[in-house]
Amino acid sequence: MKYTVQTRPSYSLLETELQLGEELVAESGAMVYMTPSIKMQTSTRGGIMKGLKRMVLAGESFFQNTYRATDGPGVIGLAPGQPGDIVVRELTNGELILERNAYMASTTGIVVDSSFQGLKGILNEGLFVLRCTGTGTLFFNAYGAVDEVEVNGSYIVDSGHAVAWEPTLQWQLTRARRVRAFIFGDQLLLRFNGRGRLWVQSRNPQSLANWVYPFRPVQRDNEHR
Repeated sequence: MKYTVQTRPSYSLLETELQLGEELVAESGAMVYMTPSIKMQTSTRGGIMKGLKRMVLAGESFFQNTYRATDGPGVIGLAPGQPGDIVVRELTNGELILERNAYMASTTGIVVDSSFQGLKGILNEGLFVLRCTGTGTLFFNAYGAVDEVEVNGSYIVDSGHAVAWEPTLQWQLTRARRVRAFIFGDQLLLRFNGRGRLWVQSRNPQSLANWVYPFRPVQRDNEHR
């Protein structure tokens, strides 16, 4: 399988060339275009319970699409739902942890499952992530540009900017120790320790939602009179 990532980093698009018999798994709705030689099959990949777990816990699609080149070589284009870059990782009996909504596509040797990291103590919150394991090619997306960080020791990232990290890093979800964060609960931090790679996105979807919120249409009481 050959692939290229085009128009990066703001509005990246992944184009893959599948040879006869090759397959690619992708999130529902990620396909932009494909040649007629490629056929699509939709399934839960692992059964109903695993599909529900991905959807409810990690915000991924209940169904996933498998694209197979059945009538000869073909081309398929994929794009994430949010504007940003696409990162490619080759795994060999390996593992990578993704934040929810970061997974876009992979070859069939990659298994995607959801996991939960809780917060101990009085904070009744946690972080849902995806564990990608196996051998093959993994494609994940970021909101905005993405920076690869080599962590050796300690590193702190706002949870809304962390995209992916290697399992060699120990991580803990904590709350920022500031008065405003304590009152409004607006900032959760990921504290990483150890040695490994971490991918950080330049934009935070929650920050965009907070910026848009004051401009939302509001229906006044006198409009009902």
